[in-house]
Amino acid sequence: MADSNFTRFVEVGRVVLLKKGPSSGKIAVIVEIIDHNRAIIDGPTTSVPRQSYPFKHLTLTNFKLTGLPRAAGSGVVKKLVEKEALVEKWNKSAWAQKREASEKRRSLSDFDRFKILVLKKQRRDRVRKALSKASA
Repeated sequence: MADSNFTRFVEVGRVVLLKKGPSSGKIAVIVEIIDHNRAIIDGPTTSVPRQSYPFKHLTLTNFKLTGLPRAAGSGVVKKLVEKEALVEKWNKSAWAQKREASEKRRSLSDFDRFKILVLKKQRRDRVRKALSKASA
């Protein structure tokens, strides 16, 4: 049997990123699998209420809570999330930082974008001058 490269499985304890809905952009944990279309998720530390959620509106992450029993209550989930420092791990991940940077760029005003353009031009000019000095 060939080994699969796929490592993110839909399983109890898997941390997911919500793509749609009022809590989109937040993370939660799969607590119970209902069927092949839906799961019960819970995010007690990220203010995501316990609810049934379709898989098509979830993105599986590499993070997983170890030792989470099926259909665990919010208290148990909260304890495990805090014990494993899951939110901090997520915030340090490259994925979360890219999302945060893109949100920041998306919220810039026209004048903020102009200031960034001017700063980039100044930096490019300094680099070009330093390069010409070094090569001469």
